[in-house]
Amino acid sequence: MNTELLEALTILEEEKDISKETMLDAIENSLMNACKNHFGKADNIKIIMNRETCDYSVFAEKVVVEEVEDEVMEISLADAKMIDSKFELGDIVQIPVESKEFGRIATQNAKNLILQKIREEERKVVYDQYFEKEKDIVTGIVQRYVGKNVSINLGKADAMLTENEQVKGEVFKPTERIKLYVVEVKNTTKGPKILVSRTHPELVKRLFESEVAEVKDGTVEIKSISREAGSRTKIAVWSNDPDVDPVGACVGMNGARVNAIVNELRGEKIDIINWSENPAILIENALSPAKVISVMADPDEKTASVIVPDYQLSLAIGKEGQNARLAARLTGYKIDIKSETQAIEAGDLPENYMDMAMEAAEVDEPEQTEDYLADEE
Repeated sequence: MNTELLEALTILEEEKDISKETMLDAIENSLMNACKNHFGKADNIKIIMNRETCDYSVFAEKVVVEEVEDEVMEISLADAKMIDSKFELGDIVQIPVESKEFGRIATQNAKNLILQKIREEERKVVYDQYFEKEKDIVTGIVQRYVGKNVSINLGKADAMLTENEQVKGEVFKPTERIKLYVVEVKNTTKGPKILVSRTHPELVKRLFESEVAEVKDGTVEIKSISREAGSRTKIAVWSNDPDVDPVGACVGMNGARVNAIVNELRGEKIDIINWSENPAILIENALSPAKVISVMADPDEKTASVIVPDYQLSLAIGKEGQNARLAARLTGYKIDIKSETQAIEAGDLPENYMDMAMEAAEVDEPEQTEDYLADEE
């Protein structure tokens, strides 16, 4: 048994996750390459390797001839008889090849071939590991700033958080642990290139999956999400179980679940609303915390006209139009918001306007609390 080789391959398999089979193939190739460099050709070289014990033998198969013209491929009858008297002309003789016979260059080339294979397999193992995490979140440790980009250590690989994928205003300290969304993993000659983000909407979705058991097991679905990183996110949720309140499940007791996500996102406000197949109801929910008098939605044109009380107009639109903008992205509808006064002047009031206005006036404030559904300041 080749104990030293077996131990070396076992260590490679345990520490670098490179299979013994792969490395044994690399050793076979390196031996074949060394023979080619040493003899000038390797067409007649046979390598026999025991995959269990790692014992191996290298033979050069030579044809028995009367007069040798090619020493690499042929052997004289006299020499063959010295090995075994039974050999006759035309027989194949297996001559053992000792690796110590190889020249320095052939040996160095074989060594380089094995080292190259180890590096390739290391890169492949790391690539496969992080490719599985594509479109998912990972925890990274901040290393340093490289210009305006941030170098992040993910364990077996490093990633660069570019300026475009950073939330405006976020500042990181070395050794700080942060959550990141893996946008894409590319395989390069220098190893995997991992593109990560702190601004991607899916980061919020994955954080809810990690914090909310009902989202993770599929009881509660996040139907839609819109985000302006660092400021506000709106998510629409739906429950597949009538006994489970989707909003309540995402909020958690005393807001514990959503607050954990808000803390990870460093104070970013999160609005959680109920999803509805009815576009009018969905749009009304999406404009929360503003009260809505009426919604007239056109599913074909993907447009909606919304009327809100005069005192709710600024809240419905939001600071710099953010609430309306996020609601439009969440629902997929182009939303036109008007106050009662504007609607009256334009003659856009629906026939049952008075009933809806009275109903809106009687509606209580939304149940969600200020921690995750704060009014616009």
